[in-house]
Amino acid sequence: MLVYPQLASGALTQFPAQKRRNPRTVVNALADGRSIKLADPPGELTEWQLQYAGLSDQEASALEHFFESTEGSLGVFTFLDPTANLFAWSDHLDHAGWTKGPLLTVAGNVADPAGGASGWHLANTGAAAQSLSQTLEAPGGYVYCLSVYARSAVAGLTVTLQRDSARADRVLGTMWTRITFSGAGDTLSETIDFGIEVPAGGSLDVYGIQVEPQAAPSVYKPSTTGGVYANAWFRDDFLIMTATDVNQHSATVNIHANRF
Repeated sequence: MLVYPQLASGALTQFPAQKRRNPRTVVNALADGRSIKLADPPGELTEWQLQYAGLSDQEASALEHFFESTEGSLGVFTFLDPTANLFAWSDHLDHAGWTKGPLLTVAGNVADPAGGASGWHLANTGAAAQSLSQTLEAPGGYVYCLSVYARSAVAGLTVTLQRDSARADRVLGTMWTRITFSGAGDTLSETIDFGIEVPAGGSLDVYGIQVEPQAAPSVYKPSTTGGVYANAWFRDDFLIMTATDVNQHSATVNIHANRF
C-alpha cells in the first residue's frame, strides 16, 4: 500500500490547510427545452492544499521520495484526510459499517454533550465483554488518535478503547468525558481496527466517536463516508522544496482524490 507520509510529529499537515469539495451534476437537455439534473457521485472531486514550513531534512527527504515514487501526478496512493473523521457513519452506530458484538445492544436518540440527540446507549447483556468496532483500509503503522465522549449511569465503570490488539482501559464518571487512545500499530498491516469494548453487564452512553491520523484529538467531526481516500493523486508533476535555514524546509502540496 502506497500511503501519503506523516510528519515526525505524527501529523499529516500544518496550518493553514485547505480542503475543497467539488460535486458534479449531470444535465440532460431535452428537445422541448426542459432539462433533467442528476447528481454524479463518481465525478465528485476533493482537493487539498497542504502547506509546510520548518520541515526537517528527514521530513523533506521523505516527502520528496514519496513524490518521486508516484512519478508526480501519474501514480495513485492512499490519503488519510487530516481534516476529517476517518470513521464512516460516526453518528449511526447501528449502521452495517460497524461490527457489533452479538450481545451488545445499541440504541440512539440519546441527549449528547453538544446539545443534540446524537448520542447512543450501549448495553452489554452478556457474561463476557462485547465490542463495537470498525476496520479501516489504512496503514497500521501510522500514528492515530481514537476518541469518544462517554458517560455511565454508575461512576467507576471501566471501558476499553481498542486499536487492533492494543488496548487501553478508561474509567468513566456520570458526566460526559472525552476519553482518548493514541499510538501506532503494526507497520506491516494494511488495515487497522478501532473500537470500544463494554464489560459484561455494563452500559454507557457514547457520542462523537472519532479516529484521526494524528497524536491528539481535534473537535468532533460527524462523518458518513469516512476520511480514507484510496484513490488520491498529486495535482502537479513538480514539487518545489525550499530550504529556508539549516535543517528547515518549506513546500506546498496539492492533492486530488475521489471515491471511485
